[in-house]
Amino acid sequence: MSGRNGAAPLYPGEKPVGPPGARTPVALLETRLGYGRYAPTGDAVRFTLNGREIEARADETILQAAAREGVEIPHLCYMEGMRPDGNCRACMVEVEGERVLVASCSRRPMPGMNVRTDSDRALHSQRMVLELLVNDAPQPPNLDTELGHWAARLGVSAGRFPMRPQPAPDLSHPGMQVHLEACIQCTRCVRACREVQVNDVIGYANRGNAAKIVFDFDDPMGESTCVGCGECVQACPTGALLPSLSLLAR
Repeated sequence: MSGRNGAAPLYPGEKPVGPPGARTPVALLETRLGYGRYAPTGDAVRFTLNGREIEARADETILQAAAREGVEIPHLCYMEGMRPDGNCRACMVEVEGERVLVASCSRRPMPGMNVRTDSDRALHSQRMVLELLVNDAPQPPNLDTELGHWAARLGVSAGRFPMRPQPAPDLSHPGMQVHLEACIQCTRCVRACREVQVNDVIGYANRGNAAKIVFDFDDPMGESTCVGCGECVQACPTGALLPSLSLLAR
């Protein structure tokens, strides 16, 4: 049953979280389960990570708490300071009692939760995701990128699967070059352009196998309304967006 303005009723003693829009029934359920865009407030949360009990802040995700404790979890679509999307699925971990693996970048720990980042099931999932992504990337993988770093850390290489059709590079912009053959569609560039710089030039178009990153109405980058701020280049974890060849030569 909804309360005033469609907001879901709170449990006894539960404090409102976020703006009124965060209290819709779905948003409130997500928050109670440890998901959702609005961070909870309150006491620290104690949970078990790889057999060791640790403490997480109320607004931390499993990935953030693990990183603070020195436990590395591969991740590509997550970037500190950006809204987590949970779409690359490289950061999957196992939670005791739950049927499916969970994305640690968008899941918050709950009291008493038992999380394994190093179980056979979690590691198999992480390696499989990275193998699929590396398989479609230019070969050999660039170890200077985040994708190359995590592939090397987990001992992943390409070769088992057929490569997707690769688009031609876009060198139309004077300050940046676009190599969508290296793109994993993590949408970090989209969030950087839309939510950090608020330029709204980069978008995501089409569906399924035809899905891709676009500039404005699928224009060449040099003919788009891009202002050349470079935020997307800083955000890209694979080298799909790079400084132009002329800038690199300086």
